[in-house]
Amino acid sequence: MRKYLYAEKTGFAEKTQWIPNSWVNVETPDINDIQYLIQELHVPESFLSDIEDTDERPRIDYEGNWLLTILRIPIISKDETIPFSTVPIGIMTNDEVIVTVCYFKTEVISDFIRYTQRKQLMVQNKYELIMRLIHSSAVWFLKYLKKINNEITQAENALAKSIRNEDLLRLMNLQKSLVFFNTSIRGNEVMLTKLQSIFKEPVYHIDNDLIEDVDTELKQAHNTVNIYSDILTGTMDAFASVISNNVNTIMKRMTSISIILMVPTLIASFYGMNVVNYWEEWDYGFLVIVVGAVALSALAFYIFRKIRWF
Repeated sequence: MRKYLYAEKTGFAEKTQWIPNSWVNVETPDINDIQYLIQELHVPESFLSDIEDTDERPRIDYEGNWLLTILRIPIISKDETIPFSTVPIGIMTNDEVIVTVCYFKTEVISDFIRYTQRKQLMVQNKYELIMRLIHSSAVWFLKYLKKINNEITQAENALAKSIRNEDLLRLMNLQKSLVFFNTSIRGNEVMLTKLQSIFKEPVYHIDNDLIEDVDTELKQAHNTVNIYSDILTGTMDAFASVISNNVNTIMKRMTSISIILMVPTLIASFYGMNVVNYWEEWDYGFLVIVVGAVALSALAFYIFRKIRWF
């Protein structure tokens, strides 16, 4: 699906067809979209192949008069094992054309378009568009990090009541998401530095406030993901210790029960032998043996309670 967007004073307005200096946004492209980009706008086919790779790192590439900028943006993953992930988005520009391509449906682009309309923000050039897309991705990283933090809290509360494998796996999958976020944010930070060296005054108008905002948001997202990752690592280590301690406690209790039950079993074994023991003719012999076995078992139970094995 492709949209033609033109920068106006009231934000990006959607057009029915491409006009010079407009922005062509393509999400989840089909074969018709790919053919249009290659045949009509002459976008290098190699760029589209690079963007299709889900593991593509943030980088810059050139081909002729085309510049490819690849960023990583966050998404809610369809894979149940990893709740949040990141995907590449390619921004391809030349002197007249600005094209963004993402092979996944994301909230970043649509939210950015609504933001420009709400703030009546006019994007001056392709450099500013790239900067604002990086800024928007950083904002969405922070939004998803808040969701991850909420899920971590829910999993911790569930584990506090009952330690289950499902909750531990949930924390492990969230940790994977944080690793993906951390790697992508760091790559976008490096990309920001490279872009500043490419787009320079006086050819491009550079809004220093915008650059500072982008840098601040990226650093905040980077610091936040590191904090949450450290907290999650500490939480999982703590629960691993709790599980190990619970296993030790269970083993101590089972050992204590075995010892307590072994006392009457041992006495019954001695007096159950088919030999003369001088108690078989006494009227109270069986009762004394039973009472003695119970007393010894009670004594063992008392000792284990004193040393807190129960």
